[in-house]
This record gives sequence, C-alpha cells and structure tokens, in this order.
Amino acid sequence: MDALTRLVERIRASGALLGTNLLSPPWRIRLDEGATMTVVTMLRGSAWLESGGGPPLLLAPRDLAVVTGPRAFSVTSDPDSPTPPRYVCLADGSCTDAHGAVLPESEIGLGTRACGDRLDAEHALFTGSFAATGRLTRRLLGGLPRMLVVPAERQSRAPMDLLEEELLRDEPGQQAVLDRLLDLVLIGALRDGLAHPEDAADGASAPAWFSAAADPVVGPALEEIHSNPELPHTVASLADQAQVSRAAFARRFRDLLGESPIAYLTGWRLCLAADMLRESEDTLETIARQVGYSSAFALSTAFHREHGVRPSAYRAEAISA
Repeated sequence: MDALTRLVERIRASGALLGTNLLSPPWRIRLDEGATMTVVTMLRGSAWLESGGGPPLLLAPRDLAVVTGPRAFSVTSDPDSPTPPRYVCLADGSCTDAHGAVLPESEIGLGTRACGDRLDAEHALFTGSFAATGRLTRRLLGGLPRMLVVPAERQSRAPMDLLEEELLRDEPGQQAVLDRLLDLVLIGALRDGLAHPEDAADGASAPAWFSAAADPVVGPALEEIHSNPELPHTVASLADQAQVSRAAFARRFRDLLGESPIAYLTGWRLCLAADMLRESEDTLETIARQVGYSSAFALSTAFHREHGVRPSAYRAEAISA
C-alpha cells in the first residue's frame, strides 16, 4: 500500500463538516475548526486564502485547495480590505461573529448545507473539513505544504461535480454519501497537486515520501516497508527489491528521504505501534509481532527511546483522554 493511500485511509471523512457559503463582496470567513485537512474551492467567483504565515494565495474559480493542519485560516474576497470576518466556523459546526457571539441559524442559514448573505450572491465558497489523529497521520502530514492549490485545468472535475450536486439534496444516508465523495475529492486533489508541487504556497515541495515513491530504487523498498512492516527487513533485503547494491541503495534512500533505511523503518514501525495502542485492545506482545519486533520487551525499549514514554503509559493516557 502506497503512503498516499495510507494517509487518505487514516483521514477519511466521517460526519465531515461541509457546506456552501454564498457571499457578496467584500467578505471574509475564518475557519477555526482544528481540522486535520480542509478542502476549499470557489464554485462561483474568485477568492484569496490567508494562512497568517505568508502572502495570500489566489483561488480562481473551480481551483481546489487543500489546507493542512489545525491552525485557523481565512478566505476573503479582498486581502487588502480590512473587512472583519462575516462569521467564524468552529469545530462543532456552529458559527460566531468576529467577537465570538454565536450566530443563530436564522441569521446566516440559507437552506440545506448553505449559509451566507443570499442565494444569488456573487460568490459561492465550498469547504469540507476532515479530522484525524494518530502518530502515523502526523508523520505523513508533516511533509505536506500548508496550502496546496490545484488549478481547475489540472484536476478531474467528476468528484467535485457529483459532490456539488449532492449538496443540494436532503435524503436518508446523505452524510455517508457526502463523506465518500469528499474522500474522492481529497485524494484527487492531493494526487494531482503533489504531482505539481510548484503550485504549493511559499514554494513548498512535495513531501519526501511522495517523491520517493516514484523512484525506481527507493520506491519498491518503501512499498515493502509500508505494506509489510512485520518482516525482518535489512538494508540488504530492501536493496534486493531494487536490484542494486546495499551501498547504492542506502545512499539513494538517504538522498531522497533524509534518513537511513533502518531509521525510516524504525520510525514507521513505532508510529504504527503507537496507533495500535490507541485504537486496539491487542496485547503489547501481539502488537510487537505485527510491527516487526521479536518481543514486547524489544518494542517497549524502542518505543520509549522514540516517544519518551512506555507503551503501557501511552495506552493509559489514550484511554483516559
């Protein structure tokens, strides 16, 4: 399983916050949802993304943006205007004004999954937010740019067109349909956008794990690590995947990923173990075998060295959270 597939599996939508904002310029909306990732697109008109950490990023009609990380960001019709936020979207789906007062549905609601000024407003902004936790998710997200824009001409429009049509309905099972369509929109945007990292804000590049996956030397080894972490991998066995010498493989791996093959393998295994401790009731011995350690003691030693806490304490903290 490739890393992009594994990432999207970890953050797939479930009860995602999504909807359309119908607005007349000048306007500004702040999203303060603490989301893992947010998909943003202008169904009508253009806008600007403001991350607070760089210059605004233009979002032309039908461009798709993926914003990574829980920090708040804004979308505005005019980044040079001092217009305060029309409203602030929160994690529980509610909205407040710029001063934190909750806005009633009667004030901003315009129908099913739509809010804003009026139905025929000049601009239509769509947002869909994902939430996910876990060490493996953080490891993969850590290499993504804060904001990635996929121009309309570089994307497959089918998933977004279906999602836009589905937003107008209100039928049984609607949230599940919207969640799955949003998943398709996200993975398409990431796949198309990371293939053209020059579209990332502030000149950010595609994450190392994405670029390395296409490399004929490192790619097969990454696939083996991701798919079969429980196997007794060595530099020699991983080099055999690409049919090159150990020295050539190790050098190429470090050049592309910034760490040795064994360091990457260890980090991947321990992220998996951390997530299993939180998400399953398996014994430490069972988890150790699943992620490539010979015993619970060996896993516990490596886990403490990597994460600074014993597996039992890590699990207890997860249960009490």
